Amino acid sequence: MKTFSIPYYTSSLPLHVDEKNLKAVLTSRTDSYDAGKTEAELVRDALAHPIGTPRLRELAKGKHTVVIVTSDHTRAVPSKLTLPILLEEIRAGSPDADITILIATGLHRPTTEEEQRRMFGDEIVDHEKIAVNKAFEDDDFEYVCGLPSGAELWVNKLALHCDLLITEGFIEPHFFAGFSGGRKSILPGICNAATVNENHSYKAIASPYAATGVLEHNPIHEDMVYAARKVNVQFIMNVALNAEKKVIAAFAGDLEQAHAEGVAFVRSLAQCPSVEGDIVITSNGGYPLDQNLYQSPKAVATAEACCRDGGVIIMCASCCDGMGGTHFEKLIVRGTVDEIDSYLSTIPPKETIPEMWCAQIFSRILKKHKVILVTTYLDHEMVRKANMIPASSPDEALEMAYQMMGRDAEVVVIPDGVAVLAVKS
Repeated sequence: MKTFSIPYYTSSLPLHVDEKNLKAVLTSRTDSYDAGKTEAELVRDALAHPIGTPRLRELAKGKHTVVIVTSDHTRAVPSKLTLPILLEEIRAGSPDADITILIATGLHRPTTEEEQRRMFGDEIVDHEKIAVNKAFEDDDFEYVCGLPSGAELWVNKLALHCDLLITEGFIEPHFFAGFSGGRKSILPGICNAATVNENHSYKAIASPYAATGVLEHNPIHEDMVYAARKVNVQFIMNVALNAEKKVIAAFAGDLEQAHAEGVAFVRSLAQCPSVEGDIVITSNGGYPLDQNLYQSPKAVATAEACCRDGGVIIMCASCCDGMGGTHFEKLIVRGTVDEIDSYLSTIPPKETIPEMWCAQIFSRILKKHKVILVTTYLDHEMVRKANMIPASSPDEALEMAYQMMGRDAEVVVIPDGVAVLAVKS
């Protein structure tokens, strides 16, 4: 019997799999990677040797208003570490700069002060200017241009009326944007709801190129890069993380060049050949990404790449914050999987409903696989309404899956499904 620790909320849950059933265990090599430097040294080295741009302190010279776009409470960006170093670097070039930290929420709810203190630390919350993007407050945005997809680009005014625009984030595989980080800080991060919705339309999500690890020809990625260039992002600072959310690499400089180097690094550690199983068990990597059902398709899409048609996917996600969006909640429980997908497929890009892309991806997966959701926070009746099967532990879920697939079923375990890029040969 093999025992695994599956990330769940701020801890983990045990999983026991008989060795005769265990076909493969897929993990990212980030956990074994040794950078040979401390987290702070990695960040400082990246800022001291930027890719494709002058050093940030040089860019900051003569700049009066500076905006740093950072991630919200749903992301594991180690801002408590990175923001003080970024602020120090900016002020080395412009000591009196008026700096605003703009939290990129996309369509997520506003980040609370308590969450900000956990993310940034009391020093920054008490002494720096912080603004939270609110995608549904139309007066906060200005029109910039049309995007390659035909969507309109509306961006938070704070980012459009500053002398220097900087973004920070982290890079990991992303289930329809290819990879996170870089350009995503702008779109969807600080755009209005209409822009985000159209970028995430049914048509865009249905593209074969809108997939984990794919950037070339990806219509969602192309819009994002175009948007970030149009608002003149002059400098980015992105990190790569291991399973403990510790920095193992940092990349700073040009929007595309620095991001590309970060992507290459993450791909080298995260990518592996997919292995097909009858049952695939995974998680969203624990908190903060497993805090609601809306975020959960990220890892389910990884499991999809390893699950035989008709097989079972077991997803461990605490959903401590519930469903994660009123629009998503209404869509995911509105009928059968086929009814949901049929309804969504008729919605034109400009009428895209907020959060519908996650319902679309769940529906795509649920057409081919049963999904058992392991959660001790989300009401199990709500899980059933969402066309999934509830369970309270990984072992309970695995027993259910054996009953569906037989005692000889082959099991693939992907402890952190967000960190792995499983590629079919």
